[in-house]
Amino acid sequence: MADIFTNCCISLLIRRKGQNMTVLVTGGCGYIGAHVVHALHQAGEQVVVVDDLSYGKPTRIEGSRLYGMDIAAPGAGERLAEIMKAEGVDSVIHFAARKQVGESVEKPLWYYQQNINGMLNVLIGMRDSGAKKLVFSSSAATYGVPPVDVVPEDVVPMLPINPYGQSKQFGECMARACEEPYGIRFCGLRYFNVAGCGPVELEDPAILNLIPMLFDRLKKGKAPAIFGDDYPTPDGTCVRDYIHVSDLADAHIAALKYLDRDERKYDAFNGTGEGTSVRQIVDEVKKVTGLPFKETVMGRRAGDPPHLIGSPKRINEEMGWHAQYNVEDIVKSAWDAWQANPEHH
Repeated sequence: MADIFTNCCISLLIRRKGQNMTVLVTGGCGYIGAHVVHALHQAGEQVVVVDDLSYGKPTRIEGSRLYGMDIAAPGAGERLAEIMKAEGVDSVIHFAARKQVGESVEKPLWYYQQNINGMLNVLIGMRDSGAKKLVFSSSAATYGVPPVDVVPEDVVPMLPINPYGQSKQFGECMARACEEPYGIRFCGLRYFNVAGCGPVELEDPAILNLIPMLFDRLKKGKAPAIFGDDYPTPDGTCVRDYIHVSDLADAHIAALKYLDRDERKYDAFNGTGEGTSVRQIVDEVKKVTGLPFKETVMGRRAGDPPHLIGSPKRINEEMGWHAQYNVEDIVKSAWDAWQANPEHH
């Protein structure tokens, strides 16, 4: 696929020896990816982005070179290798994927094609270019319905219950398999509900996650929806660990630094470990926005486990990373960004 920007000609981008190495972020124009790109710039890193712009916007990554391409397409591995060589890439943070649980149940083959081929092409690009460090945006959906309330990374068996989670689990397996033969250092971050906003211009423009969905319903004068209130949880709604997107961006930076270590005990790490129910999120939205509303309860969504929280013990101890923001911070920052960007909605 042709580049979006005509000034991205590969032949003109060969870096001189001695320049700093570069981090390539797939899906870097998206909600999470753009926050990570911002954090990388704050840390003084050089960044290039690959994105098909199905959800992201180029304006979110100012200061980074953008290559417009579908990483799941045939031949994308070879194209990624060219980009990595030309840009002097030594590290990859891989976000680009499809991520909707319900949609994955409806379109399983497409999810396998998109997410597994995307990882395959990233690994081909790294193998052929010599890039050695990979941080993979995995998911707590890989755990399925685990036998414990707070899930450690080594819980067994890992039985994801939807094609999205299965594709993320297999992505981890693929990356892990490439460590020994190709010298690729791999780290997977398993998290679930990412929310909130850092700089307001990096607001999540897609109405795909719970908090933007609540705001969108309120804007349209509709009652916010809760999908299922008959789960085996304290208030009947699904319980998840919510993580502020800025905390998650910091975790990706910490993961990159972790891969610099010669001795690494683990290659998979969880999110926050703090459980919050969907109804608790709805109540926090009422408090932060000051808007009176009555939520409506709808049927369960296919593929949603009732309770899913990841223990943060490993990432706390191994990387020294700790979440800084709570649920109130998450909802308030999301609401501030929503109000600052009326053109997004």
